This record gives sequence, C-alpha cells and structure tokens, in this order.
Amino acid sequence: MAEKMEFNQEIATEYDKGVRRTLPTYDPMLRLSQTFLRYALKEQAEVLVVGCGGGNELKAFGVPNPGWRFTAVDPAKAMLEAAKTKAAHAGIEERVEWVNGTVMDVPTEKRFDGATCILVLHFVPEMEEKRALLMKIRSHLDPGAPFVLVSKFGDPNDPEFKELVALWKNYWLDMTNLPEQQVEDLMKGTLTESSISESEIRTLLKDSGFQRVANFFKTNHFGGWICYAA
Repeated sequence: MAEKMEFNQEIATEYDKGVRRTLPTYDPMLRLSQTFLRYALKEQAEVLVVGCGGGNELKAFGVPNPGWRFTAVDPAKAMLEAAKTKAAHAGIEERVEWVNGTVMDVPTEKRFDGATCILVLHFVPEMEEKRALLMKIRSHLDPGAPFVLVSKFGDPNDPEFKELVALWKNYWLDMTNLPEQQVEDLMKGTLTESSISESEIRTLLKDSGFQRVANFFKTNHFGGWICYAA
C-alpha cells in the first residue's frame, strides 16, 4: 500500500507556495470551480469541502457567496488550523463548521447542496478506498447536487505520463532555487503514488452515483471533473 502524506505545521505554513508550484494553474482552477458551483447552487447553500487544505477553497468560494455555509474536513490538524486562520482573515469563519478527520467522520444525517474534493483523491492509495470516499460524499448529496473533483491522474508506467512528470520537474527547477537532487526526490513520490487514468476516474464517479461528468480542467498530470449527483 502506498504511503499516505502527513501534513505537519511546516508543510501547512508552506502550503500556499507549494500548491502553486505543484499546480501552476491552481488559482484559475479555483475560479472555474467557484463559477460552476455558483451556477448550480442557490444563494443559500450548504457546501461540503473534503480536504480543505490551507483554506484556499473556503476563501475562494465563501467570500463571493455570503449565503453559503461550509463543512470543512481535513485529517491534518495543522492544515485545519491554517484554514481556520485564513477563514478568519476573510471574515467567513462564522459560516464554517470544522471536522478534524476524513469525510467518513461527517455525520450520516448531514445533507449538503454541493461538494468539492480537490487534490485529495490521489493521496488515497487503494481503488476501493477511493470508491468508498466518493460514495460517502454522494451519500450526503441530494439528486442534482453539483460536485467538483480535482486530482492527479494518469498511469505512472505510461511514457506520456513520464514526459509530463519530467516537464513538472523542470518547472520546479525553473521556478525555485531547490537543488536538482531535492526535486528528483520530490518526483519519486509522484511516480510511485497511486494514480489512476481518466477513464478509471470517470468510472469511479459513475459507479459512486454521479452523472453528467465533464473534464473542465487539465494542467500537466492534474485534471478536474464537474458532475452532479444522479
């Protein structure tokens, strides 16, 4: 089984810089996600944010939509604290309920009008665990509720995937002062983490109870899909 990433205080502090190196089009992806959700949701809505990270999604979705309330889930206490700080600075902390755990810790009876799972799925090692995560999210949504999924994808053994990872490595070298060996070490995780193809992601979404799946975003070996609860 692949090793899961542990997010400590140091990683949480560096998250904002690191996520934009990891995904150079991170901010446009958040803007597109917000547009999709705003188009699909009413002015008053409850939104589930799985893996709320450092709070970037809460800020991107919460500030322009004052009628939305959020349940923000993250298993890493340091990341949750970083998200709380960002929410406070954005003036939206009173609209956020915090869950220090996984989506499995969200009470069964809790219902949401929409949900997001951004840059989480590829950290879940096994296919059945990925399926269980998506099915749990679906269980909290009524039919027609919008869902945003963003994940690394591709076959680590595929030559095209390896070319994309090589480009990613060169981007890190181009945009940071990190020595090449340190960047090489970072790349090793990407080549060994549990990544799956787009067709497998689409199958997982459909099997988990989602429909109208559309690929709205792709940069290098990261992709985003919008869909609705069936």
